[in-house]
Amino acid sequence: ICSSLLITEQILNLLGLAMRAGKLVLGTAPTLAAIRGQKVSLAFFPSDGGASQAKKIADKSSFYNVRLVQDYTKQQLTDAIGVNRGVFAVADHGFSRKIKQLISEKERN
Repeated sequence: ICSSLLITEQILNLLGLAMRAGKLVLGTAPTLAAIRGQKVSLAFFPSDGGASQAKKIADKSSFYNVRLVQDYTKQQLTDAIGVNRGVFAVADHGFSRKIKQLISEKERN
C-alpha cells in the first residue's frame, strides 16, 4: 500500500512542478477548449466534483482520447497546484507522459 501512496505523492508533486512551469490549462472552459483543440492528452477532475461537470469533461475526454484522472479530491488537487481549480489539463508532453507512467504503475500495484 505504501508504494501507491508514494506514487500519488509523486503525481501530485509533478502537477505542482507543471503548474510552476506554466504547463497547466486551468478551469473548465479553457480545459474543454484545450481538449477540443487536442492540445492536451491528460486532464484532471476532482473525485468530489459535480456530477454534470464530471460528465461533460468525461464525454469530451473520451471523444478526443484524452486520459481523464479522477483519483484525487478537490483539496488534494488544490494543495498540489496551489490554486483552487477543480478542472485542469496538462499541456506538456513530458509531464503528461511521466504522470501517465506513474498512473499505470499505480494501477498495476
